[in-house]
Amino acid sequence: MAENVTIARPYADAAFELARGAGALGPWSEALDRLAAIAADGTMRACISDPKLSAQQLFQLFVDVAGQGLTPELQNFVRVLVDNERLQVLPEIRDLFVDLKNEHEGVKEAEIASAFPLDDATLATLKADLESRFKSKLNISVSLDPELIGGVRIAIGDEVIDASVRGKLANMAAALKN
Repeated sequence: MAENVTIARPYADAAFELARGAGALGPWSEALDRLAAIAADGTMRACISDPKLSAQQLFQLFVDVAGQGLTPELQNFVRVLVDNERLQVLPEIRDLFVDLKNEHEGVKEAEIASAFPLDDATLATLKADLESRFKSKLNISVSLDPELIGGVRIAIGDEVIDASVRGKLANMAAALKN
């Protein structure tokens, strides 16, 4: 939802600046992953929207569920979100934070859809070739899509490389129509 992203952006920016200043981008990213998962849970969403819970009760519940390992800075961040009724946008905050972190570190997200499972050697070769082509480090996620028939479809940012049989068939069909 675009509105949630707009609401989340200043919090993600603030979290990124805090984490970068402390040299703790990795730990903050991991903590935000955990906090976003908690905020996205159906039971927790019901608690977040429950008007009977005070801000202090909601904060304590959230911190208790998060468990050990929340630094005082992260606890303060959660408190600010609770006080401003923004816990529900934690997944968007996490996504924006990861984007800022990746940009800072020169990393890009790559999504590879393959018709068949890729072995480790093939994936390593593909990753090396893509990192060379895009001149940056890549975080790769792989998914299976049997509808591709064969080959792979790669999305990095707004660029898509369709080396699938389905994509080639669609291109041939379009060429035959012209």
